[in-house]
Amino acid sequence: MLLLSSLFSSSSSSSHRRFILRLQLHLRRSISSSPPPSQSPPPLPDLPLSHPIYTIWASNTGLGKTLVSTGLAAATLLSPSPSSESAKFVYIKPVQTGFPSDSDSAFVLRKFCQLALRRRRPSFAVSASNHVLQASASASEAVLGHGSEGEGELRDLGAYEERRLLGEEWVGGAASELICKTMYAWREAISPHLAAEMEGGAVPDNVLLEVLGRCLGIGSEDGGGKVDVWTVVETAGGVASPGPSGTLQCDLYRPFRLPAILVGDGRLGGISGTVSAYESLKLRGYDVVAIVIEDHGLVNELPVLVLPPVPQDPSDNLMEWFDKSEAVFSFLKEIMLSVHSERMQRFRDMPKRAGDIFWWPFTQHKLVPKEIVTVIDSRCGENFSVHKVCDKDFITQQFDACASWWTQGPDATLQQWFQIELARDVGYAAARFGHVMFPENVYEPALECAELLLEGVGKGWASRTFFSDNGSTAIEVALKMAFRKFSLDHGIVLDSTEANTTAKFPEVKVLALKGSYHGDTLGAMEAQAPSSYTGFLQQPWYTGRGLFLDPPTTFMRDGIWKLSLPKGVQSEKLKQEDLTFQSRGLIFSKDRDCSSLAGSYSSFISQQLSAYSGLTGFGHIGALIIEPVVLGSGGMLMIDPLFQRVLVNECRSRKIPVIFDEVFTGFWRLGAESASELLCCQPDIACFAKLMTGGIIPLAATLATDAIFNVFTGDSKLKALLHGHSYTAHAIGCTAATKSIKWFKDPQRNSNLVSEGRLLRELWDTELVCQISSHPSVQRVVALGTLFALELQAEGSNAGYGSLYARSLLQKLREDGVYMRPLGNVIYLMCGPCTSPETCSQLLIKLLRRLDEFKPS
Repeated sequence: MLLLSSLFSSSSSSSHRRFILRLQLHLRRSISSSPPPSQSPPPLPDLPLSHPIYTIWASNTGLGKTLVSTGLAAATLLSPSPSSESAKFVYIKPVQTGFPSDSDSAFVLRKFCQLALRRRRPSFAVSASNHVLQASASASEAVLGHGSEGEGELRDLGAYEERRLLGEEWVGGAASELICKTMYAWREAISPHLAAEMEGGAVPDNVLLEVLGRCLGIGSEDGGGKVDVWTVVETAGGVASPGPSGTLQCDLYRPFRLPAILVGDGRLGGISGTVSAYESLKLRGYDVVAIVIEDHGLVNELPVLVLPPVPQDPSDNLMEWFDKSEAVFSFLKEIMLSVHSERMQRFRDMPKRAGDIFWWPFTQHKLVPKEIVTVIDSRCGENFSVHKVCDKDFITQQFDACASWWTQGPDATLQQWFQIELARDVGYAAARFGHVMFPENVYEPALECAELLLEGVGKGWASRTFFSDNGSTAIEVALKMAFRKFSLDHGIVLDSTEANTTAKFPEVKVLALKGSYHGDTLGAMEAQAPSSYTGFLQQPWYTGRGLFLDPPTTFMRDGIWKLSLPKGVQSEKLKQEDLTFQSRGLIFSKDRDCSSLAGSYSSFISQQLSAYSGLTGFGHIGALIIEPVVLGSGGMLMIDPLFQRVLVNECRSRKIPVIFDEVFTGFWRLGAESASELLCCQPDIACFAKLMTGGIIPLAATLATDAIFNVFTGDSKLKALLHGHSYTAHAIGCTAATKSIKWFKDPQRNSNLVSEGRLLRELWDTELVCQISSHPSVQRVVALGTLFALELQAEGSNAGYGSLYARSLLQKLREDGVYMRPLGNVIYLMCGPCTSPETCSQLLIKLLRRLDEFKPS
């Protein structure tokens, strides 16, 4: 260890030392600041909100970010708040190139100390330090004066410099503190990603963020008390300059979403770059609270703080410039403090304000006190950033394990591209099109989206795309399509003129499954069996216009996939191998089509249809509507695919149009782009929504065959499909859908694709799934694609959709950073098509641990 110390006096008189400055420079090895890289990004540390934390950005390099950081440090430490005994200012430079000749953290330390000496506060005491954590081999050699082992790797440099300044009248007590840290440094003064490539020592994004998160915790134990704490994170270069991995810094730091100060360019032509930088930050969800620009004599109308011109003479120590800028930096500090205080107040007020005016869907408000309302500050990838209070305010990460009602697709690794690209493309569509009329018109977003749908989920059967706004509406459209086709095929309606008179026609109903759910609108609800959603309290008009079959379900219990049959399918001919399966793949095998169980299913369905048709005034079964493979809202019930396949074939033989409700199951939700691929059969009509737009905006589509479309064509407009809404095929939604559909099926972006891009790899660890299925608290488990669901053992009022049985379990999981919503005593985890299996395993491990502790209230 090298130790240098010296003593200086700021006074010309040796008898009066108004300031004592002690300088200590330590060069030492320290414990590694970076955790070992892992396959799955570790969770980010909680972000403290006990004091203001800001990021300093610039529209380009060389505009004075470090001057602004220094000015804020001086404004904080040399003019502490009257209510505070001392102050602490933390300056963090995550990435530094040109080191050590160019070190922004060293500049802040040096200039602050000069300002402290210049402004001469008699009773002032401050400890100022600079710490460089890691540097490349060449940068380390430049500091140490000799090489070291491990070329191409970052060194735990641990360079540490400390200065202590004491005023003449200081008599002890709390001292203020300036803490400067450089996390990673390279020698060449070039872009960080090029420096990392040339000198070695690449830093993965998740490692950099984890280290930054720990640095942001510095001072949090003092914030909100008698110490006035501030933290700034200064970026490198411009807003869109790359980080060490090549990720743009505006994307790299997005998970923390720290409020921003933007240093703009006041030179000729610089306003354009400043506006572009501002919009880039806003597009990514940052709050830009102030813009600071150096005065170059140009008049502008931006709401900015203007700094005096910076002297260009290299020998100028900038002290006079800082004196002239003191009022600006003090004003900037007040703005930042005000914004931080207002933000904290909004966080604290939001639960009560929401409870007073919101009417949340599917929620009993009496059971939601303000203390358990989740305040979401932002979303990044699969995580919510949630405001919490535990002694102090902080932001913590919660994995969105219900995929925000099954709509979400981005994952933690790719969020900085997918979510941002999606936002950028949607912004472009909004700026280019806004909204335009769809009937008889064509524009690129709608056309490309329709083509992608027909080439993807509709490949091999669909020829037409009808756009709507949500899944329930898509179902209403599908029912109209199917009923028209059935009516014409069976001679119920002969021509369009007759069809639009007041003549009486036989009632047309649906064939559907018990436990299915097809939406909240009145027509969609009529197509589902009686349930908690359809009772008189919820839908007084409900009659249930259909024949609802009790389906066989399949699930894992005690590590074995099992089949539960409805009473009407019980048969002495069935063997044990028909009812149990050693693997899930056997359940989907087409070889089962020749089994005795297939015959039993066929007989059961035929008997049900015959019995129904024999009833007086029964009407006609005009459509089959099913959720393929999994019934979502009905309790995540996995239906035997053989049964649904036989059911489709039986309807085909009777010329009954087949509707697949893929609002939940479509777009890789169950491991294939369309659940029809898992069933090995195709519909006449299918409905898609939710995941289709990547979870950013509502849009739905009903796909149909030519045969369906043709029954709506003719010479009269009255024969057309008279259905639509004002925002049909809106350009924003179609653009989002196009981006999402392409993203999910691109093997370069989605590493989960296997089988030549037809399927997702297994996301849920088989051993953990088996272990959970054998837990004494668990009745059944379903694991398929992006879905993992379990039903808790429960009886009586503890079972069913209205049950609160799982409430305590889910509250514990939220404390673990897993946000879930129950379906009564059924709980589920849901990830995106791109989520890594490692992330899924972490979720299962947390769930299993909480199941072991589960004691229902």
